[in-house]
Amino acid sequence: MSLLEQIRNFSIIAHIDHGKSTLADRFLELTGTVEKRQMKEQILDMMDLERERGITIKMTPVTMTYSISPDASVGIPTLCRDYKLNLIDTPGHIDFSYEVSRALQAVEGAVLLVDATKGVQAQTLSVLATARALKLVIIPVINKIDLASARPVVVRAELMKLLDCVSTDILEVSAKTGLGVENLLEAIVARIPAPRSEIPGSRALVFDYEYSNHRGLIVYVRVFDGSFRPREPLIFGVTQEKFTPTEVGVFRPEKASVETLVAGDIGYLVTGIKSLSRAKVGETILSAQSASGGPLFPGYTEPKPMVWA
Repeated sequence: MSLLEQIRNFSIIAHIDHGKSTLADRFLELTGTVEKRQMKEQILDMMDLERERGITIKMTPVTMTYSISPDASVGIPTLCRDYKLNLIDTPGHIDFSYEVSRALQAVEGAVLLVDATKGVQAQTLSVLATARALKLVIIPVINKIDLASARPVVVRAELMKLLDCVSTDILEVSAKTGLGVENLLEAIVARIPAPRSEIPGSRALVFDYEYSNHRGLIVYVRVFDGSFRPREPLIFGVTQEKFTPTEVGVFRPEKASVETLVAGDIGYLVTGIKSLSRAKVGETILSAQSASGGPLFPGYTEPKPMVWA
């Protein structure tokens, strides 16, 4: 089995308050990515405002290692035991739909999470339309089945009609208690396709970035082809800005440096560039030696400025 076959890239999409951040917490616990003594609610919501308001504002990537149990459900590939699950946690509020659209272009599948007490709501439809347009594999999941007010039968019927799927395609979980979450992890491995490398050479999509006064521009990337290592010359495909990364790494969920980012990985590159204008989300990063060898990604649709009054 190739390294690509061991990788699954996905997002969780949902209407606000349907339990998306809590489900991400359970994933981190079950995979051992974060030790129990270090766990806290909404661990991927790192901004103070996110934790204060209890909502996700900014997408957050994290890499998890999931070990398939010997008695896993039918449909799980048996040639490998350990899988790399790359999750990009996304906002649920409609005001941050641009963040969601950028994240979905970096993955092959999405967990569509619906509250068992509320059913399908407006943002459910909005993010689902975006995921379908990108031809992502959708795993429908009913959450909060532990609540006395849960209506799983009604919500299941709504999802079957919305997705034109059968009842067995829909999973039920309680993100709060962890009920059913192990089955969901197995379904992610079984249903979401492994990434594919399509061209020779190295190519990555920039889906987000941050700036450090000490290390410069740090770009968040999905590697589609080839590999990226520190101290190997790279170039931004659109601006033609050349740089040599001082560090490459993944999110666990804090930044953790690695020797190499390979095709299928989601991680970051420390560029050392001290100007934010030199790159933007949607950019393509290529190896400087083969900059003309790969097509550029189309990028993202520019968001329209909005004023709320």
